[in-house]
Formats: sequence, C-alpha cells, structure tokens
Amino acid sequence: MNKNKYLVICTGVVVGLAALALTAAGNPANMGFCIACFLRDIAGGLGLHSAEKVQYLRPEIVGLVLGATIAAFASKEFRARAGSAPALRFVLGMIVMVGALAFLGCPLRMVLRLGGGDVTAIAGLIGFAAGIGAGVLCLKKGFSLGRARKVQKADGFVLPGFVIAVLALLLLAPSFIRFSQAGPGASHAPWLISLAGGLVVGVLAQKSRLCMAGGLRDMFLFRDFHLLTGFIAIFVTVLVGNLVLGNFNPTLAVQPIAHHDYVWSFLGMAMAGWGSVLLGGCPLRQLILSGEGSGDSAVTVFGMLVGAALAHNFGMAGNADAMTDGVFTAGGVAQTGRIGIVIGLVLLAIISYANLHREEKQND
Repeated sequence: MNKNKYLVICTGVVVGLAALALTAAGNPANMGFCIACFLRDIAGGLGLHSAEKVQYLRPEIVGLVLGATIAAFASKEFRARAGSAPALRFVLGMIVMVGALAFLGCPLRMVLRLGGGDVTAIAGLIGFAAGIGAGVLCLKKGFSLGRARKVQKADGFVLPGFVIAVLALLLLAPSFIRFSQAGPGASHAPWLISLAGGLVVGVLAQKSRLCMAGGLRDMFLFRDFHLLTGFIAIFVTVLVGNLVLGNFNPTLAVQPIAHHDYVWSFLGMAMAGWGSVLLGGCPLRQLILSGEGSGDSAVTVFGMLVGAALAHNFGMAGNADAMTDGVFTAGGVAQTGRIGIVIGLVLLAIISYANLHREEKQND
C-alpha cells in the first residue's frame, strides 16, 4: 500500500478511537461522532426546532471545520470557490439530512452503530449502498452540478466563521441558546474534549479525503477500495474497543437511539446515499470541504441545518425504540417521515434527470 492508503487507514483508526473516547466522556452510546445528529442538535440549540431532547451546540462540528481549515492552510490547499448550483445543493443538503434522521444517524454513525453490535443498522448500510449505486448510475449517464469557480477569499470563511460564532455562543452567551435537560442532547462530553476530538479528526479527514459515500462510489465506479478502507478501519477499531470495554451488545431491538423499522431505515439511508453522490461527498466530507474554502459545501451544510429543523418540526425524524420498566415501546418512522422520504426520493430523481449533460452528437 502507498502512503495515502496508510493515511486513510490511520485516519479511520483515529476516528474510531475518538468516537470511543467521546462516548466514554459523555456522548450518547454509539454516537461518539454523528454529523447528522450533531447538526440536528445545533439546529435545536439555535432554536430552529423545538424538540427539547435534541438541543445542544456540539463543539465536535466546530472542531471538524476548523481542523480542516488549519490543515488546508498548512498545506496551502485552502481555496475559496463556489458557484456550482448552490440552490440545488441547499435542497440536496435538506434531503440528505431528512433521510439520515429517519434512520437516526449519518453514514459515520451507521458504522459506529454496527461496531457497537447494533444489528438494526444493517438495513441502513444496505440502503446506503443502494443509494450510492443509484447515484453512480446518474454519474455514468452524465450527471453534473457544474464546476465551481474561484471567488473572493472571504467567501471561503463563511462556515469557519459560522462555527466560531457557534462556539462563542456556547462559551460566552449560553443564555441565548437552548440546552436539552434530557435525551441525547443532554448527553455530551466536556466542551474542550469535544472540540479537541473534532480538531484532530478534522485535520486528518482533510489530509486523507475520508468519505463514506466516496468510498462506495469509487468501489462501484473503479473497483477502488482506497477510501473505503478508512471506514473499515473505523468499524474494526470501534468493534475491538467495544469488545474490550464490554460495550458490545449485538441485539435486534432497544439499541441506543435506534429503531428496527428496517424498510424505512433502508429507504432513508438510500436517500442519504443518493444525495451524497450527487453532492460529491457525505455529510462529513461536506464539513471538511467547507473548511477548505468551498462555498458550495457551506451552502450544503446550511441546507442540512434547515433539513434537520424540518425533520423535527414536521415529525419526519425517526423515533427510537425504548424499554421502560420492562415494557418495550417500538420506535420507527412516522407517517409524516415516510411521506418525506417518498418526496425526497422523487426530488432526487427529478434533480438527477434535470442535470444530465449528454454530449451532443456532431453531424458529419
């Protein structure tokens, strides 16, 4: 293996260790890192939705973006660029988020759930792969959102500036934000540990180009397993860590913040996978690209924040299974969530078809 492959695997190991450490420090089980969940919590903390159990300004997101920015500047890879169908990217960001929250996790958390023994996440993994396959077919047919162009450097600092403001609110003006008193939002590691974990992962993810959607996309398109090895490394690291710590719990129900509504988990993650391919990267990758100066990825992240708000304001997010006093309460995706997924899949099909660029045949 060449140097880059070692870097991807090393990044995967560090991400897995960071996820285990953050969970031990207070983050919810099987949620040491979850881009969808953490953006959802930030949306709630800023008052964009009123779901009281998922409101907190997660410093991990701040660290991921700033870590990518620091790494990009250090290697002279920071480039302010934008202009590649920003409105469509905003909509695609919303669609990806709705699908991920129906499943209750982004591609990264999907791997962490599997490493913790959450068998219900297999439906999400199969769905995510199916969605990537649909996106790859679109790419083969000529799908493109167009090319970004160079813009003023200030445009590249939009998302880094936003996450700095989020951190400032958390530390200097907590009275202006909402904090969960119970539920996932109330479970979090100390802010400094969370920020440090995000910074380390942000730096390595920028250097390695780690991306779950990109890994499966490259495997389907080119039989290239380079990026996918990083997520295999995350899974193995988390699996071994949970086994050593006694946190491995292989069951089909009552997993931490998960449900066993397999059909809609499949469809939700299929939507997230398809949208990620059209965007050129999974939610984690969008944060890293934003840190590198991509205004298009910044627009996508803002779309994800709005998507998280819509998912909870309209009851489209999944509901976790629960066990209370020995009584099992099944979770799953409500009717509004199912309607949202169907609408999202239809929109993906329309966006995909509308942006096919076939080469015109030249007449002799």
